Amino acid sequence: MNMKDLKVVFMGTPDFAVPILETLIENTNVVMVVSQPDALVGRKKELTMTPVKKLAQEHNIEVYQPKKLRENIERIIAKKPDIIITCAYGQILPEELLIRPLYGCINVHASLLPEYRGGAPIHHAIIDGAEKTGVTIMYMDKSMDTGNIINSEECMIEDDDNVLTLHEKLSAMGASLLLRTLPKIIDGTNFDIPQDNEMATYAYNVTREDERLDFNKTSREVFNKVRGLYPWPLANTIINDTEIKILKCHILDDSRNLSPGTIAILNKKELGIKTKDGIVLIDRVKPFGKKEMDIVDYINGLDKEKVINSIVQ
Repeated sequence: MNMKDLKVVFMGTPDFAVPILETLIENTNVVMVVSQPDALVGRKKELTMTPVKKLAQEHNIEVYQPKKLRENIERIIAKKPDIIITCAYGQILPEELLIRPLYGCINVHASLLPEYRGGAPIHHAIIDGAEKTGVTIMYMDKSMDTGNIINSEECMIEDDDNVLTLHEKLSAMGASLLLRTLPKIIDGTNFDIPQDNEMATYAYNVTREDERLDFNKTSREVFNKVRGLYPWPLANTIINDTEIKILKCHILDDSRNLSPGTIAILNKKELGIKTKDGIVLIDRVKPFGKKEMDIVDYINGLDKEKVINSIVQ
């Protein structure tokens, strides 16, 4: 079969899935896009279409947004797709749908499976201090990210990476890997390798509790968590009884015998918090109810005598 004749139903929701859909539109016949329902976004709670839906509409592709996919698959089946491709869709496909397409249902996942199964693999790879991650293309089954591996590609995680930069790298990598893999799926020469479930780790969605920094941990662990939650949902702590989101920081060696969480450095340009093994210097913040700002601007509004040597929460 020619790639341009391949009838694809694509299922995805966020920005991460957009380059994958773009690649499919350019190289295959996308007959339907399935996305999560539009959501209320921002303080004004404006109804906003998903990024995947927006791209599909720009190309006049039919969009379907069932709240509960399991109860609403007939419209997808009616399209008679040769293959269903998902990427960060947000719902598990029912078995009745999985068995329909000629070439099966495949998923583009942002980790090297079986590591980081789940909805937040990029966040957790950075938070955990992993040296590398990647993209896996896999056959879908009835469980979450457990299907046989078709192809994968590695990506190193650099110290200056955060969720946004790694998101962009892996999204582009996923689109390229998918394009190289689809012809092998069509002609039946692709890999079909079972995952080793004993090696599985999980990357569940980040909760509000996960966003709080713990300065009893090492400086490297705090540093990793800050960049592993940037630019969303953002790490936070409490200084002077007010929540402050930490956007960027760096590590400073320090051997003083201070309690972790102590504001150990505070001058006109620097704010440093003691960790288990050193100090984390804060570079950029977002105080509660205010815009992002550099640490110098934040320090200007602090009562330094009151805050120095206090303990953050």
